[in-house]
Amino acid sequence: MKLSTIKNYLNSLETVNFQLQNGTMVPAHFHVTEVGIITKKFIDCGGTVREENVANFQLWDANDFEHRLKPAKLLNIIALSEKILGMQDLEVEVEYQGDTIGKFDIDFDGANFLLLNKTTDCLAKDKCGIPVEKLKVKMADLVAENACKPGGGCC
Repeated sequence: MKLSTIKNYLNSLETVNFQLQNGTMVPAHFHVTEVGIITKKFIDCGGTVREENVANFQLWDANDFEHRLKPAKLLNIIALSEKILGMQDLEVEVEYQGDTIGKFDIDFDGANFLLLNKTTDCLAKDKCGIPVEKLKVKMADLVAENACKPGGGCC
């Protein structure tokens, strides 16, 4: 989800809530401790040099159980990041502490921002020999013409 989309949703909300993909809510007293730009420069397994930029929100909950982040406050933090960091309308990823620091994609269900599990992927499948789609074959089609066939009595 792009930063502009998040800002549009925040403009219509009274509260800011985050929900993990398993249905667990991030505690209502969470803080957004960082809004930033993460730049990743890398070479994929096919030898292509790549660069990715994402906007990053870091969520943190402490023992200040009365804290509530209002949409206007988060909009102000985002505006400050845009002004000072020159943040563009980037895709947003969220960091949140579970057993370790997790990175999540973000979606919205009309009431809550949903933290979606991120997955890895190969960016050079054509150079690695990995088929784009999993091949579906019938085992019966793999039997050679002269080979034993089920029920043929040769096995």
